[in-house]
Amino acid sequence: MAENAIINAAKEKNLNYVIEYGEAAFYGPKLDFMVKDALGRKWQLGTIQVDYNLPERFELTYKGSDNETHRPVMIHRAPFGSLERFVAILLEHTGGNFPLWLMPEQVIVLCVSEKYEKYAEKVSKELENNEIRALLDNRNETIGKKIREAQLNKFPYMLIVGEKEAESQTVSVRHRVDGDSGSSTVAAFIEKISTEISESISKFEV
Repeated sequence: MAENAIINAAKEKNLNYVIEYGEAAFYGPKLDFMVKDALGRKWQLGTIQVDYNLPERFELTYKGSDNETHRPVMIHRAPFGSLERFVAILLEHTGGNFPLWLMPEQVIVLCVSEKYEKYAEKVSKELENNEIRALLDNRNETIGKKIREAQLNKFPYMLIVGEKEAESQTVSVRHRVDGDSGSSTVAAFIEKISTEISESISKFEV
């Protein structure tokens, strides 16, 4: 009955499905959702599984509309399956170029020298106060090396802070893909990136 229910549900939703007899878990039939990675390999991620085993083991019961005691059927839902497998596939598929909203750090502030460290810290704090994940690079390295490393580490945005920026209370914006984007006030950059994050999140909303 459960097998037929799953097949009928898949038909009603017009899913492109294949019946694999003998592939179900020991506690009942299930739906596996297969995802292709960048190389076209198929991986099982999400599952919806019917469980007749655990309700029995835990002696779960409920009182039905007929005032009689019944054994429930448990349904497991795992949207991403193993989180480690999901993240591994996502990393491989995107080559580490996550959408802006998903990046662990969305902006890196690059300080030209220690003389402008206080202003760089102020910029970084202002970003964090606006819920933008930022990292400050105030190492004693050349700005060229910092930019190269930030590029390799796939930071979406780099904000370069030097003498000119500290005096004008601005930042020099550099995009990982588009390159130099010119000068901007911190407030204008925050507004721009906040809009970009909101728009990228909306693409993934169901």
